[in-house]
Amino acid sequence: MDYIAFMLRGVWAKKTRSIGLAFAIAFAVLIVVTLDVTSSSLEQSAAAIMSVGKSNITVVQKGVADVLSSTIDQGELTKIRHVPGVTSAVGVLVGTEKINANNPVFIEIGINPTDLAAFGVTVVAGHPYGASATNQVMLGWRAAANLGLHVGSRFHALGTWNTVVGIYSTGNAFGDAGAMFPLPAVQGYNRLPGVVTLVFVKVVNGSSPRAVNAVVRRIEYAMPQLTTITTATQFGRADQTLVYLEAAVTASSVLAIAIGAVIVGNTMLLSLFERTREFGLLRAVGWTRRRLIGLLLGESLVLALVGAALGVALSFAAIAVLEHIPSLAGVLHATFTADAFARGLATAVGMTILGGLYPSIRAARLVPLKALSYE
Repeated sequence: MDYIAFMLRGVWAKKTRSIGLAFAIAFAVLIVVTLDVTSSSLEQSAAAIMSVGKSNITVVQKGVADVLSSTIDQGELTKIRHVPGVTSAVGVLVGTEKINANNPVFIEIGINPTDLAAFGVTVVAGHPYGASATNQVMLGWRAAANLGLHVGSRFHALGTWNTVVGIYSTGNAFGDAGAMFPLPAVQGYNRLPGVVTLVFVKVVNGSSPRAVNAVVRRIEYAMPQLTTITTATQFGRADQTLVYLEAAVTASSVLAIAIGAVIVGNTMLLSLFERTREFGLLRAVGWTRRRLIGLLLGESLVLALVGAALGVALSFAAIAVLEHIPSLAGVLHATFTADAFARGLATAVGMTILGGLYPSIRAARLVPLKALSYE
């Protein structure tokens, strides 16, 4: 019989046990892949917020639970503007509000109209609001399209009705799906007078990494309570939630492999006891220890691949459910990356290899004569 066919026959011989083991592997893969996809999606959402201002550097309060909890006062903003090498520093207050069931996490940006150009805002219809205007708003063109609003429409946000005076574009999908208000209006609604959430900094010769790094060092030296972000990989410096979530992904992978290895090991040992005479016969007819180990590990890998595929399929369903949870809707836009699939496959293979190694070696060390007389 062909070696591969012999391997598959071994898997299929105990269908119930093999299916149960495949589902155990699938559950581990489901947890790991779902956490990985959720983590990367939330990081992308944070990156989208950071990239709205088209800046070289984003300045955030250090050690906050999430970037939207950051608070930077007017004095700190002024100091940043006077740092050598800074051409502009735009302070914005970013908040979220539930507008309706389809927009449970609607982004609201408070920004002075004099900073719109430096922030990368282009008014495509109407005009900007006044610096101290009340009950005026500009909608991103995506938000206007989604809500069916236009210049002159009434829009309920910040606890009151506002007149849409302009439609804007930032070239950023996340920013264009939100709204902009006069900074004092958002500060008043959130009871944060004189405070901004983020500062978007543009640097002289910002295309030069050396120039950007020089400004980063000056800002962090002058204001150690603040931190700077220049790339997506640095979000953890400001957003502790992302750090904890990434740690949870790693921990879940290790835990899944450890627990899964025990389950696979116990199942394989039970199989060994049931197939002792079969393995003894294979050794008696000339099978080498290496060939027998390869057979058992191969059976484990077949189950690992089946379990991994099933786990990924289940994770698609789990993510679809998570995307409709009110607290995550509008923020969690899941993208299944190659990294998520690789992590799931590594988990499945790791747990089956570790779990199947000892039973395989034990089977290979069987003495043919004793194994054939085993009852």
